[in-house]
Amino acid sequence: MTERQSLPRSRVFMVVLAGSLALTAAAGAVAVAVGATGPAAVTETAPGTADAARAGVSDLRELSPRRASTATASAPAVRTTGGTGTAGDTGDTGAAGGTRDAGAAGDAGGPGAAPTPPRLLVISRSTLPQQTRDDIAGLEHVRKVDAFDGGSVRVSGVGLNLLAVDPARFRAWAPKAVADEQGVWDALARGELVADGAAVRRLGLALGSHYQVDGGPRLRVAASARFGLPGVDGLVGQETGRRLGLLPGVALLVHGPAKATDALGAGVRKLLGAGSQVVPLAGGAGGTARAKAGTGTGTGTGTGTETASRPQAARRASVGRPGSYLELYRKAAEVCPGLSWTVLAAIGQVESSHGRNNGPSSAGAQGPMQFMPATWKAYGVDGDGDGVRDIWSPYDAVPGAANYLCANGAGQGGKKLEKAVWFYNHSWSYVRKVLGIAEAYARTYP
Repeated sequence: MTERQSLPRSRVFMVVLAGSLALTAAAGAVAVAVGATGPAAVTETAPGTADAARAGVSDLRELSPRRASTATASAPAVRTTGGTGTAGDTGDTGAAGGTRDAGAAGDAGGPGAAPTPPRLLVISRSTLPQQTRDDIAGLEHVRKVDAFDGGSVRVSGVGLNLLAVDPARFRAWAPKAVADEQGVWDALARGELVADGAAVRRLGLALGSHYQVDGGPRLRVAASARFGLPGVDGLVGQETGRRLGLLPGVALLVHGPAKATDALGAGVRKLLGAGSQVVPLAGGAGGTARAKAGTGTGTGTGTGTETASRPQAARRASVGRPGSYLELYRKAAEVCPGLSWTVLAAIGQVESSHGRNNGPSSAGAQGPMQFMPATWKAYGVDGDGDGVRDIWSPYDAVPGAANYLCANGAGQGGKKLEKAVWFYNHSWSYVRKVLGIAEAYARTYP
């Protein structure tokens, strides 16, 4: 039996997904858990364990926070990983921006393609007939329509709503910052998955990791981007969509004047009748995807709702301005008695490669320790005594991370430490990675 024959026919997705299952992955492996204490750990060795980390833990004496603290960055809309390696290939899966691949697919439509921000997302239970598409295209105010394949696949029982697109056609529908990011379109051409930033946060997807589709092929998550299409968890190319059994022509994007969005919706609903979903996108796809606060790759500290419910620790922590990251991590660990500095160093490596890549992430996480602003507001500290709690300054961010971990029990060690790191990023593969790197730091700097 061929691979395509063995695949179940994909079900049409619903725009609003229920449930809050967490999905974690190591390269080539995937696990799902529904337990109250968070996702269950998988047995496979995660990338970035102690042995893999050794080559990246020898620079802390020479690496100066002063140089990194002067860097600034603008918010990227897209995170990508190049080639076919894992997210750990550069030693810092949390680094905002990831690694980019020049790609072999060429310029699919080009970043200068005329943008046509969608005003409506239409989801049908079956293929929309050409006549129906023509009728919608003929409505007053409609300037452009385009249909794409879509459906829901499952990864270890967790549903993912996907669109299968021709990159050259879809690029004009994407927000400009995404359209200009060649890595996204190269990834689609390579048959890889580009996940929506909201899905990355909700499911704990890891850039560069492979996920096994139930009854189907493995998909590599090559990039994340904010498409602004509610309920759409990601994009794949047309051929990949066929392999997944996505249904042809069940998703329709409609473009017209923003002020006419309500009229467009009313006209489309009248033509389609019951059974189809018509979702208005008044701001076009350029708006931020609707999701809880988090980070573009599942890295960064917590969510805003959880932050508010946890105890807050001290706002001030005096660490001064050490000349090396090694000294900074050691000083900052004193903020939380019982916390090893190596854990802070490991988080600093994963999140930003020790201030080399400070973001913001696609979801807005900022600084060398990749705090979300809401989390920073609750746990940020003034570490160097300059009177400012600066999310971008290593002298504030590193002790701020110690403060956050301590508020979640990290100083008690053992399972409490593991859970505190899990609160930093809701992924047990992340916990294993951080603790593995921490062990490597302990051996390198006894």
